[in-house]
Amino acid sequence: QRQLVESGGGLAQPGGSLRLSCEASGFTLDSYSVGWFRRAPGKGREGVACISRSDIITDYSGEIYADSVKGRFTISRDNAKNTVYLQMNNLKPEDSGVYYCQSLNYWGQGTRVTVSS
Repeated sequence: QRQLVESGGGLAQPGGSLRLSCEASGFTLDSYSVGWFRRAPGKGREGVACISRSDIITDYSGEIYADSVKGRFTISRDNAKNTVYLQMNNLKPEDSGVYYCQSLNYWGQGTRVTVSS
């Protein structure tokens, strides 16, 4: 069964950090692009970051970020763990929401991030 499972959400103070994980089962993540999205209370879904499939020769993956998180968030892969991460630094209250990962038309169940003092 193919599925994605997010983890790592929680409560952080403004300026703090969290690292989200997206672990896949049933398929190999390095063959596909993976996106992180979020939905803030009362708002629509927003794309946060995306990482391309790993190059079969160099293992390189390209990254794209929303302007609102550029310079603060970093998306990365650990192909050995079949996992994609979202490192979130210098968190702001407006980063609060439920974060989802998506790949190969599959979505995880989401992990909640709350940034508050």
